[in-house]
Amino acid sequence: MNSFFERRYVIAGIFITIIITLLARLFYIQIIDDRYALYASNNVRRQVIKYPSRGAILDRNGKILVQNQILYDITVIPKQVKPFDTIEFCKLLGIDKTTFYKQWTKAVKYSPNLSSIFEKQIPAETFASIRERLSEFPGFDSSPRYLRVYPDSVAAQFLGFIGEVTDRDIKRSNGYYHSGDYIGVTGVEKAYETVLKGQRGVENQMVDSRGRRKGSYANGMFDTAATPGQRLTSSLDIRIQRLGEKLMKDKVGSIVAIDPSTGEILCFISSPTYDPNLLVGRERGNNAAKLYNNPYSPMLIRPIQAYYPPGSSFKPLSALIALQEGIITPQTTYFCPHYYMAGNHRVNCEHFDGVTDLRKGIAMSCNTYFCNVFDRVMNAKGPKNTRNTFINWRDDVNKFGFGVKLDVDLPNERRGNVPTPLHYDKIFGESHWRSSTIISLAIGQGELLSTPLQMANVECTIANHGYYYRPHLIRAIGDKQISKAEYIQKNYVGIDSGYFEPVIDGMQQVVESGTAAAARIPGIVMCGKTGTAQNPHGKNHSIFVAFAPRDHPKIAIAVIVENAGFGATYAAPIASYIVEKYLKDTISKPRGEVEYIMNKNLLPDTLNYKIHGARKPLIKDSLKKLKEDSVARQRQMKSASRKNKKNTTNRFLAAQTIYKEDE
Repeated sequence: MNSFFERRYVIAGIFITIIITLLARLFYIQIIDDRYALYASNNVRRQVIKYPSRGAILDRNGKILVQNQILYDITVIPKQVKPFDTIEFCKLLGIDKTTFYKQWTKAVKYSPNLSSIFEKQIPAETFASIRERLSEFPGFDSSPRYLRVYPDSVAAQFLGFIGEVTDRDIKRSNGYYHSGDYIGVTGVEKAYETVLKGQRGVENQMVDSRGRRKGSYANGMFDTAATPGQRLTSSLDIRIQRLGEKLMKDKVGSIVAIDPSTGEILCFISSPTYDPNLLVGRERGNNAAKLYNNPYSPMLIRPIQAYYPPGSSFKPLSALIALQEGIITPQTTYFCPHYYMAGNHRVNCEHFDGVTDLRKGIAMSCNTYFCNVFDRVMNAKGPKNTRNTFINWRDDVNKFGFGVKLDVDLPNERRGNVPTPLHYDKIFGESHWRSSTIISLAIGQGELLSTPLQMANVECTIANHGYYYRPHLIRAIGDKQISKAEYIQKNYVGIDSGYFEPVIDGMQQVVESGTAAAARIPGIVMCGKTGTAQNPHGKNHSIFVAFAPRDHPKIAIAVIVENAGFGATYAAPIASYIVEKYLKDTISKPRGEVEYIMNKNLLPDTLNYKIHGARKPLIKDSLKKLKEDSVARQRQMKSASRKNKKNTTNRFLAAQTIYKEDE
C-alpha cells in the first residue's frame, strides 16, 4: 500500500514537471522570444526598399551641374514565377532569349526566395508600356531608381561618377549596401558619398500564401520614408569651367583656378575630358571601356594626378627663398651672355639679357640669373655642406605645397616630387654632388615635378604675400556653409611679406612688357609667369601661371598645355581669357583669336604618347627609367674621372624628367 502511494506521488511529480516545463517554454516562445513572430510575420509581409535620390551638385552661383532622373529596375523572385511566354516577355523588355536566360540564372543563383534585379535602368518613357502588362508575369515586379544626369555635360573629372557596389564595398559598409546598389566611384561623388547618398526607406506590404500583394502591412505603421541626399554647392564657376573646356578641346593638359582669399577652386579642368552622361545608363560599361582605352587617358584627373616640371614658373619661388635667406637683394645683378656654365655643362638662356636684376630676371625669364641665384643658395655654407643646404632648401620648397599633398577634398590626390638628398646620394655617392650637378632645379626642371593644383596654389601664396588657404571644391552642404577649421587657417610659407613686392613687380612686367605681353587684359593688372617645360619626347609643354588683379587678387590660375611649345604661345592667352571672363564676364580679344585657340588641335602623336608615359604609366615605368638614367650617369662619371681629376659632378646636369604621371 505504502509502495503504491509512493509511486503515485512520483508519477504526479513527473507530470507536473512536464506541464511546468511546457508552460515555461510556451511563455518563452510567445512572450520573450520574438523569432517565431518574425517567421509568421514574414509569411505575410514583404519588405520593399525605397531608394532615395542622390543630392544635387550646384556651381557657386546655383547652376545645376548634376541632378537626378528616375529610371526603373525590373525585379524578380524566382520561386514566385509561373510558366509564361518568354518570347513575349523578351519583346516587352527589348532583350533576346540569351540575355533572358543569363539574367534568370543569375537571379536563381542569388536566391530563389528573394527579390533581385532582372533588368535595370529602364527609362520612364519605356517603362510606361511595360507597367501595363507586368502583372501578366507573376514573380516579376518593378522598382524605381534615381540615376545621375548632367545638364551641361561639364566638369566630368571633378564630379566623378557612380557605379554598382562591389563585394568589398558591401563588406565595408557593415550591411548598408546590397548587390545592385550604387556608390560614388570617383571625384566628388566618392569624396562626399555619405552626404550625397541619403537614407533608404522601407515599405512593408501584405502578401497572401502565393506571394500576391494584398495592400500595406499594418497600415504602414512600420514603413520608413526614404531621405534624399543633401545638396552640395561647389566652388566652381560654370562660366569659366565651360569656357576652359572649350579652349582645351583637342589638347592635353589642365587648368586650375583658385580664389586666393578663400582657397575655393573656381575651375577644375582636365583635358581631354568626356561627357559625364556617357557613364550613366545601360551603355555605361561600353562607354567606360572606350574611355579607359583612350590613349590620352581622359579618366585621369590631371589637376591632382598628372605630374609636370614647373619650368620657369618655378623661378619666382626660387627668388623668394634666396631673398629670405639673404643671399640676394632685389638689386643684385648678374650678367647674362645668353648662357650659364654649370661646371662644364652649358645651360642656355632664350635671350642675351646682359646685366640683369631680380625684376628683369623674372620679366625676361632669364635662366642665367636664376642659375646664379641657385648656385649661391647651395654654396652659402660652402661646397662641402651642399647636402645639408639642399635639405633646408627642399624644406622651404615643401612649404609652398610642392612635393606634398594639399589635401584637397577629392580622393587620390598625388604629391608631386621634390627630390631628396638620398636620391642624389644613390646616383653620385654621398657628398659627391654639388650645386652644378643639380642646376636644372634652378629653372624648374630635372626631377622637380608638380601637379597643376600645386602650381595654382603657389600663385595664391604669392598673391597673398606669404600664405595660402587649403584648396577645396565644396563650399556648402544643404543650406549650411562649410566652415572647417582647415579651410580658414592661413598656411604660412616662412617668407617675410616684404620680399614679395619685388617678385610681384617682375611678374607684372612679364605681362606688361615681358614674355607674356600678348596676354595683357585691358583694365586689369595681371601678374604672371610663363614656363616652357622641357619634354625629351616631343615638343615642350606650354605653362603659364598668374593672379589678378594685383591689388586684392580674386583669381589665381595655372594652365598647362602639353606639347604646345612656349608658355606665351597657348597657355598664356588661355589664362588671360579665363581671368577676364571671371572678372569682367566678357572677353575683349577678337572673337577670331579666341576661336583659333579653341579650334587648334594640339594632340600629340598617339604612338609616341603611349610609349612615353602619358597613358597610365607610371610609377613602374618611371622608376625603371630613372634607374637606367642613374646607371648611365654613373658610367659617365667614371669615364670623366679617368680623363680629369677634378670634381666630375660639375660635368653633368641633373637628369631631365621623362615622365609626367605616376600611378
